Formats: sequence, structure tokens, C-alpha cells
Amino acid sequence: MMKNYNAIAAVCAAFVVCAAPVMAEKLDVASTFSTSNLLGEMGVKFADNVNIATGGDLELVMHEPGDLVPTLEVFDAVSSGAIEAGWDWMGYWSSVVPVAQFYGGLPFGPTSEVSASWMWNGGGIEIIRREYDKHNVMVFPCFIEPQETAGWYREEITGPESYDGLKNRISGLGAKVLTKLGASTQLVPGSETYLALERGRVDAADFAIPTVDEALGFYEIAKYNYFPGWHQSASWFSFIINKDVWDGYSDMRKAQIDMACQATIQYTFNRLPAEQMDVIARMADKGAVTKRLPESVMERLEGAWGEVLAEELQNPVVKEMYESLQAHQAKVDAWNTLQSLN
Repeated sequence: MMKNYNAIAAVCAAFVVCAAPVMAEKLDVASTFSTSNLLGEMGVKFADNVNIATGGDLELVMHEPGDLVPTLEVFDAVSSGAIEAGWDWMGYWSSVVPVAQFYGGLPFGPTSEVSASWMWNGGGIEIIRREYDKHNVMVFPCFIEPQETAGWYREEITGPESYDGLKNRISGLGAKVLTKLGASTQLVPGSETYLALERGRVDAADFAIPTVDEALGFYEIAKYNYFPGWHQSASWFSFIINKDVWDGYSDMRKAQIDMACQATIQYTFNRLPAEQMDVIARMADKGAVTKRLPESVMERLEGAWGEVLAEELQNPVVKEMYESLQAHQAKVDAWNTLQSLN
């Protein structure tokens, strides 16, 4: 009897060990945006999608800006392996990867739909991954923001001369354009932009789309919100992961992360465009004034962009990327022409 009892106990013990839950792998992710606003929230959405795709086997732990490393040091930290992964705006890393500023926001560029099509099916992902690979970083562009506003201003813009000496929080290629109009541009982290406006460090600030700007309260200080968002017709945000960590994953795990990325992109297309008009209406009720930039300003901005673009195209990688995007845009335009009902 004792012998049978011992055998049963052994079987039970083995069953308990086999049935014990497998602990999920955890990956620390340094976000460059607060998870309390849309830009960081999309990182959380991506993390949730990864959790679903992997059946709970991989958990991305999103850390607030500055918790692991300073915001503008995330790329270098991921590259060196100091941290495993990050969630970012791609344009932040243009000093390291010059072509990244074109992914972060292209002045007078195509819509987010065209940009997404080019990214994943027109050659865009191959170019940017090749450049990131040089820094031991794997990149997943997982959130494309619709066209931004032209920014929030304390004073009205009446003509190109309004930019002369204007202190403007703006980044990327848009900043290079405004510099040609005489503006003094600054790259201020998102979390510090409200304070910079409040204390007069800047006179105006471009940051994002109305959903984000409302949450940050820019309209409380600078009531004029200008359109169109000439400087960023579409903006890519991405998940970056140390290449050594990435290479250690199975093909299945890699496919799961890719699927989670694609699902996040589709979620943003489904949600964001119409939502912006509701947000604009709410801010108007609180005193925000929506205006369009004068035609004279748009003409000067486009001319200045032509000058900046000519300079940037001296970089062969930028030239390759820009020509690839233009060729893809031409195909989409040809298709739309065939389908036009007018």
C-alpha cells in the first residue's frame, strides 16, 4: 500500500511541476513620450498587441521618459545594449542616422496612407533598417501619425516676416525650413514644451496632432493653432530593439512582433483622422483659435523647403530614400487618377 501511495505521490508531483505556469519574458522599453498622452499611449497599445500575439509569453514593460535614460539618449542606449528597447519618434535620431529625419516628418510630403504603403511595401523599411543595422539597432515603425498642425502661436502670423526672430519649438526638417525664414528653432522634449511656452523660452510650438496638443494644454498659453501641417504630412514612431536581443528570438517570435506592429498601425488609421475634428471643437470652446497660414507664408515655406531639400539630397542615402518615396507616390497618384470620378 505504501509503495502504491509513493508512486501516486510521485506522479502528482510531476504533474504539478509540468503544470506550473511559465513566467513571461519581460523586456524593458524606454519611451520617449509620456504614456499619459497619445504618442506614449501608442507604445502601450503596441505592447498590448505583442502580449496578445505571443499569448502572454512576452511582456513589454513601458517606462516613462527619463526613468531609464534621458529622453534624447534612448537610441544610443539601445545601440550599446545599456537598455533593451525603446519607443520613439524616428526624427529624434537624425544626428546619428541622417535619413531618419525624413521618416520623422517630410515637409510637403505624401499622406500617412501613402507613407505607410511605401514603408512596408515600397522599399522604405529596407532602407531605414539597413541604416539602423549599422548601429546594432532593429527598428519597427509601428505608429504613423496623421498630418500635424502647423503649431501653436502666441501672436498671429500675418506674413513670412512674422517668423523673423520668432523662437519656435520645432524639430527635424521643418526646423531647417523655418531657420531660412529667420526663426530661432529649438528641439525641446515634449514633456518640457508647455513650460517652455509658459516661461517665454519659445514663442510658438509645433508638437503633434490635436489629440496630443489638447492633452498637453498648449491652447492655454498660445491660442492660435495654425494649419496646414506643412512640415510633417506624416510622422513615424517606432519600436527599436537591440540587435543582439532581436537576433536571439525565434522566427515565430519575430513574426509575432511584426504582426503586433502591423495591428498597431491599423488601429491608428481606424481611430485618429475623424477624432481630430472633435478635439478641435473642444479646444475652440476653451478659447483656441483655428487659422490657416496666409498664402504668402505657404509660398515662402515651400520655396525654403526646396532649398533645404537640395542640400539634403547631397547625402546618397537620403537621395535613395527620397527617390524611392517619390516613385511610390507616382504609382499611387496614377492609380487614383484612373479611379477618379470627376
